[in-house]
Amino acid sequence: MSSSAHRLPRALAARPLTPVILAANLALPAGVLAQGPPQVVKPPLAQAWIDVATGAGLGMPGLGAGGIDPMAMIGGLFGRAGGGGGNRFGQTQTAPGGRWVDVTLYTRNNPQLAEADQQVPAGFLVPALKLQSPKENKGSAPEPGDDKVVEPTEQERPKGRLLLYWGCGETVRAGQPRVVDFATVTPADLARFFQARRATQRGAHSAVGRPVWPSPDDARLVPEGATLAGEHAFSGAGVPEGFRFRIPPAQDLMPPIQLRRQDQGGATRLEWDALPTARAYFIAGMGGGAGRGEAEMVIWTSSEQPDTGFGLLDYQTNAAVDRWLKEQVLLAPKATACTVPKGVFPGQGAMLRMIAYGSELNLAHPPRPTDPKVPWEPQWAVKLRVKSQTMAMLGMDMSGMPGAPGSEREPEKKEEPKPGVKDLLKGIFGR
Repeated sequence: MSSSAHRLPRALAARPLTPVILAANLALPAGVLAQGPPQVVKPPLAQAWIDVATGAGLGMPGLGAGGIDPMAMIGGLFGRAGGGGGNRFGQTQTAPGGRWVDVTLYTRNNPQLAEADQQVPAGFLVPALKLQSPKENKGSAPEPGDDKVVEPTEQERPKGRLLLYWGCGETVRAGQPRVVDFATVTPADLARFFQARRATQRGAHSAVGRPVWPSPDDARLVPEGATLAGEHAFSGAGVPEGFRFRIPPAQDLMPPIQLRRQDQGGATRLEWDALPTARAYFIAGMGGGAGRGEAEMVIWTSSEQPDTGFGLLDYQTNAAVDRWLKEQVLLAPKATACTVPKGVFPGQGAMLRMIAYGSELNLAHPPRPTDPKVPWEPQWAVKLRVKSQTMAMLGMDMSGMPGAPGSEREPEKKEEPKPGVKDLLKGIFGR
């Protein structure tokens, strides 16, 4: 990074391209308002977003192409389904097994920028990256007749229960689980049950006029042993000269999480080696309950506070991670173990997801003037987010899932099975 690069204030990092003056949203030193109007802060001429992810566990490349895809099974509650071999933009969202980097570049000097280049350090082990803009935005125009009025139909309430447990330990704590019964649930009950913390901001994304990597002409995988630490630079039509910055080792690709499981008389002890650059950890599990002739879905998280975790299994801001550490929602960076209490998943097993949060990096050039009367007009800004995550199964029978051994055989005739987690999810979300 050039010596004049400057860490971007959180508010500007959150909405770097808002076409209005953002000074009112920025944290100002005490007494500034009393001295006069706030400093004028303009959006950067160019903005880059870089998402970095390491995946391990069940999320191996190729699982989405006819293999086991537990993400699809739970309706995307823990994130979008991924898979597939090779490299394509968006792999950092689901982080299948491997190392993934997504890049998006935008410049206000050329809103229709089609291509750009990113110079990377020699340690990244590949030459310059070629960024290309998608030819169309995601989604498509509605087909003729799609705008016709659809008559409302009466929806039958799904049958089943949701159970929420939280906290590490060998036994379930007093006052748990929190239960929702769909036969009697109210909107207020659901809102309370699905409490979920989230501070995820915009990262790498796909849009016309914003070149991305990986791209159609450059879909190389990130090599084993590659490092992002070092000098980077962007160039392209309308990209400001001197868009150069340095990524420090703290924001490099993280090691994979090596999650180990050990049964302890019904409780399950989870262990892992602490990652050197992890800021915090979080674990969430979802599976079937014992049931009472109806579907039950059980959710458990490592948080000391009730939280379904649906918003936490993603990149989060540094400030939010630090706050949730103090609230004991997240596990400390030196934590190396957590136990799933006995009896939480007594039925159909469970799928676990674990995330290690790296430290987000926000840079801007030139530095912010210390004189509040001097406007700040950044030439460029960079937001880099980093994480490592893994998936694991706890006692789940996967023989009936697509791609599992024996799934092609003609099923034996059995008694009518009772509803399962998938049925409950379809009832809740209409899938």
